[in-house]
Amino acid sequence: MTQALSDRILAENAEVFDAMVGHRFVRDVAADTLTAEAFDRYLQIEGDFVETAIAIFGYAVAKAPDIAARRKLIAVLDALANEQIAYFERVIEARCITFESALRSHPDVVAFGGGMLEIARDGSYSEILAAMFAAEWMYLTWNDQVAADMPSDPDLRHWVDMHVSEGFRHGAHWLKDSLDALGTELSEQEKARCSEIFGRAQQLEIDFHSAVYVDEA
Repeated sequence: MTQALSDRILAENAEVFDAMVGHRFVRDVAADTLTAEAFDRYLQIEGDFVETAIAIFGYAVAKAPDIAARRKLIAVLDALANEQIAYFERVIEARCITFESALRSHPDVVAFGGGMLEIARDGSYSEILAAMFAAEWMYLTWNDQVAADMPSDPDLRHWVDMHVSEGFRHGAHWLKDSLDALGTELSEQEKARCSEIFGRAQQLEIDFHSAVYVDEA
């Protein structure tokens, strides 16, 4: 039996995926030891990236093969613009966060947003799905790990809640299922490229999350 494309991608990138879901940031959230300062830094750079994600999914809408896929992607765009962006606006204001230009221009932060946007701009529809599957499957996996014992910070709890919600879970599985459907038609070269993109996106995520600790020993 032919291996599903998403399963192949996960198997080929197990090491880098495990490194991300076992990242210091994830361990700190799970242990409820993430400092308020580190979380505030995360909110700044992740909030910026959600705006980039809107552009990424916009490319996906343009390159999608049919109206069913476009409808789903438009729903994702709506959630990003009207749920996640609203979360960042509210929380950043409530926490009186002052944006740090040095953090937002950190090479690993810039590389993440730029690298993911480049994949969407220059890549095929399947490659965009592979990149976003890397991000959303990673978030679903580690948030599932920590959701049973929520962190004490209410804003962080809300962030975890958003990533284990039925809507987010459905979206992550839709990406997985869509890759599997595409995988029945892609060439071996195209499948290998999707796997490569997934691995690249995971490494970008690792470096991005490490930037949260830029001012810590």
